Amino acid sequence: MKRILNKETPQYPDQEVKVAGWVNTRRDHGKIVFIDLRDRSGILQVVCTPDLVKDVKEEYVLEIEGLIKKRPAHTVNKDMVTGEVELQAQRIKVLAEAASLPFDFMEKELNLNLPTLLDYRPLTIRNPEIKNIFKVGESITESFRKTLRSLDFTEFQSPNIVPVIAEGGADVFHLDYYKYDAYLAQSPQIYKQIMLGAFERVFTVAHVYRAEPSVTTRHMAEFTSLDAEMAFIDSWQDLINTVEAVIRSMFADLKPLNVAVPELGQEIPKIKMREAQKIILERTGRDHLKEPDLAPEDEQEICLWSKEKYGSDVIFITHYPTLKRPFYTFADPEEPDYTLSFDVLCRGLEIVTGGQRINEYDKLVKNIKRWGNKTDTFNFYLQAFKYGMPPEGGFAFGLERIVKQVLNLKNIREASPFPRDMERIDNKLKKSRKK
Repeated sequence: MKRILNKETPQYPDQEVKVAGWVNTRRDHGKIVFIDLRDRSGILQVVCTPDLVKDVKEEYVLEIEGLIKKRPAHTVNKDMVTGEVELQAQRIKVLAEAASLPFDFMEKELNLNLPTLLDYRPLTIRNPEIKNIFKVGESITESFRKTLRSLDFTEFQSPNIVPVIAEGGADVFHLDYYKYDAYLAQSPQIYKQIMLGAFERVFTVAHVYRAEPSVTTRHMAEFTSLDAEMAFIDSWQDLINTVEAVIRSMFADLKPLNVAVPELGQEIPKIKMREAQKIILERTGRDHLKEPDLAPEDEQEICLWSKEKYGSDVIFITHYPTLKRPFYTFADPEEPDYTLSFDVLCRGLEIVTGGQRINEYDKLVKNIKRWGNKTDTFNFYLQAFKYGMPPEGGFAFGLERIVKQVLNLKNIREASPFPRDMERIDNKLKKSRKK
């Protein structure tokens, strides 16, 4: 007999079926034992005699054959797909036993501190609310892909091992790559630009790495970047329009998951970074007008302003200082000290960064030198521009950050199944062996 999923059982009234899954709960009522069996599709109530489930406990993995029957009217559970039926067990096979549980991980709200939650991740990931976090992440990623494919973007796979540091800074993971120096990629930037020469519009879902020596609620050492790049743009407004289309699709596609998505106005507001700092000064008295970026508390404040003024939880912040952006970022011809770049903030946290890129070979070479890099190390990248590259630009979404903000999670590590930071690789790291 072929196994069917729990959600399919209502299709087989008075028929014998085979199901399999984990024991979610066990309830003993004298001569009858009720088992709630969990599989990937949901929960099914199974009615057993005690001899069939002797010694069976929560999280045992069972294969059960029996008869599907309608539940008595007063026991119907309309909140479940299988709520009108139950399985009367005839044969049960234990596929795997389970040790005694360290805690009740099936509580709707797990009152665990973050280290415990992550130390027991192989167990806590089975909790329905936690499972839903990663269904939300899946939906966001699939929506990103779907929207860009509809706009004729081509997906490619970007390498994780790179020979140069594209984004600048020292927060990189160095690798001994055979007898060569290499790094874990900070972003797929160089490669998505190169791919434009063949496909004009590309995207990739990439793991990227930042060796930031800090532990915050918004940073991880490894995260998922939803990256896109597009050529033959008329202006950087084309990029902003594409980002807005992706965001609207992402939020719309989350509605079937009953997620309280952030609100968007008729149009997502857009203001320059210096204008944002002036608004923050007026609202809070914090004078950050000389700062090259928005501080975390500034991001939160300008999002509150956006919600109050425009009814939008999301806002574009544009025109970041030229010298504080990577060498390939296009300067605004009208304000050369500022770039045609942007961040998108959602509920107080940056979730997207992007902008127009320099597409002229000579200007790129000049900027590489100006940023203190050697052009020789970028020869592979520069080929794409030496032999012709149209006006172009791109953007990147931080997947875990979007999930965090959509679900109002307290810590970005909750948005990753297996988070990496300077204190953890799966379990909390022991003291360093380095001397």
